[in-house]
Amino acid sequence: MILRPVPFDHPDAVKLNDEVQAEYHVRYGDGGDATQLDPADFRPPNGLYLIAYDVDGTPVATGGWRGRDANAEGNEDGDAELKRMFVVAQMRGRGLARRILAALEDDARAAGRVRMVLETGDQQPEAVALYGSCGYEPCVKFGYYREYDSSICLAKRL
Repeated sequence: MILRPVPFDHPDAVKLNDEVQAEYHVRYGDGGDATQLDPADFRPPNGLYLIAYDVDGTPVATGGWRGRDANAEGNEDGDAELKRMFVVAQMRGRGLARRILAALEDDARAAGRVRMVLETGDQQPEAVALYGSCGYEPCVKFGYYREYDSSICLAKRL
C-alpha cells in the first residue's frame, strides 16, 4: 500500500467520496453526509487528505483532517477534524483505516493541532470500534450533525 497526499478534489478522492456517500445512503437512508467541505480545508499546513493506493495503483482507502478552531458548531481552538475515513469493501480488515488514521494524527500533531475530533453515526459500528481501540472517547457534540440523536462525536488528545 502506498499512502499519497492528494487534493480533496483530486479525481481519485472524488471517486472514493462518491462511494462513501453511497454507503451512507444505504446505512442511513438519506442523501449522504451534508457537511460542507471545501477542498482548501485540506491543504497543508491546515489539513491533509490521503489516499491509499493498492500495488496496481487502484485507490482503495481515504481520509483527511482539517483544522478547526472555536466556532458556533462546537469546535475548540486547536481541533483537527477527521473527515471521509473510508475503505472500499473488498479491502476492509487489513489495517488500512488504522494506518491512515495514524498518519493523519501524526500530521495534525506536527501542524500544532492538539485534539483530533470526529463525528460518526450509530449505523457505523465498525468505525466506532476502530476509534475506540485507537483511544478516542466521547466528547461534546459538534459539527453539522450535533443535534442528531444518531450522531456520535469522539475526540483524542494528540
